[in-house]
Amino acid sequence: MTAQRRWIPLLALGLAAALLAGCSTTRVVEGQVQSFSTLAAAPAPATYRIERLPSQQAPSFDAIATLAEQALARAGLQRDDAAPRLLVQLGVQADAVPRYDPFRPYGPYGAYGPGPWGMGGWYGRGGWGVHGLWRFGEPTPLHRRAASIVMRDASTQAVVYETSAVHEDVWVSDPAVYGVLFDAALNGFPQPPQGPRQVRIPLAPPAP
Repeated sequence: MTAQRRWIPLLALGLAAALLAGCSTTRVVEGQVQSFSTLAAAPAPATYRIERLPSQQAPSFDAIATLAEQALARAGLQRDDAAPRLLVQLGVQADAVPRYDPFRPYGPYGAYGPGPWGMGGWYGRGGWGVHGLWRFGEPTPLHRRAASIVMRDASTQAVVYETSAVHEDVWVSDPAVYGVLFDAALNGFPQPPQGPRQVRIPLAPPAP
């Protein structure tokens, strides 16, 4: 066996080990979070009811609602549809934005030209849509995922908490990434830091 032939199996083993290591690595989702609160403390009891918008009544939204409920529980809130202290509205968004290409910073359409493709609208506000065609040779677009939570006082209907989290990356993992974004959006509840901030939360790999 020549030296070159001995080297090929070693290379294959090395690539396989790298792939297995990569599969077990926990991703870290970095979200741009912005929150607004008028709460001095969490209500007692800290109960809530999710109010779905008309377009969120479809069964396809159930997975999103479940992820939000889990994040709300981790924030110390308990679901109670019969006697809620807070009324919660959810929103999620999925779209794509073109990446900056240092070798062609302005692209074929100029600095503010259209992206290669997109998916628009908050779930329940603008629906979902796909438009445009892929332009070969363009940089891989960034996938943008966003989640928002609005809480109202059940007795006064006043908005007492508003928060959102946005994440952009070349990979996407729906709907699991929305659970991480809900966690990021609720970071610091009920008195979050003021102003925009970065929140890093791990996204566990899927079960084998």
